[in-house]
Amino acid sequence: MALNSSANSNSKSEKPVSLIWGCELNHETQTYTFKIPDEWKYEQQLALRTICLGEQAKDEFNVVEIVPSEDSQDTTPVPLATLKPSVLPMATMVGVELTPPVTFRLRAGSGPVYITGQHVTLVPDLSWDEEEEEEEEEVAEEEESQEDSPPKAIKHPASNKRGSIAKKKKMEKEEENSVPSDDDVLPSKGTDIQRGAGRGRKPAVKK
Repeated sequence: MALNSSANSNSKSEKPVSLIWGCELNHETQTYTFKIPDEWKYEQQLALRTICLGEQAKDEFNVVEIVPSEDSQDTTPVPLATLKPSVLPMATMVGVELTPPVTFRLRAGSGPVYITGQHVTLVPDLSWDEEEEEEEEEVAEEEESQEDSPPKAIKHPASNKRGSIAKKKKMEKEEENSVPSDDDVLPSKGTDIQRGAGRGRKPAVKK
């Protein structure tokens, strides 16, 4: 199983953590099994990086292979590298990512042969949970602030009110101008007497 495909298929609640791993195969320890405890519930992978000979290796061929598990349908071993100090003392592994348990075996040669790689495990990503909790708290605070704040009063436009007041004053002014004044309705008494005296006959001259 490839590391990229497994990382993309995981949810946001998990993140990969990589640890350096290595083992040694020699004439005394010809097999090594990489396995994980049963209580580990998260996905594990072993990504191989290099297989190399030690400085004490004899000038002989050293063949390293993977032994399939007992419950596997195909029990044929898979060769990984064939090393010889004078020809090829080290081999680089690219794209070899294995799911434990994995058993390595020194099929030929006396070693020592060193296998190195990365042990990748998926652990819970607590940072996503913290971010989600913070977002939920912020949303709850915004909702509470909206509920506590009083509703804003609706302001009506003042232009209509001012226009009605000006119109009312204009009408009152026109009414005042249309009412005749006292001087126009009733003429003064002095004016009437003078007019009457002028229109009457002249008094007769006494003889």
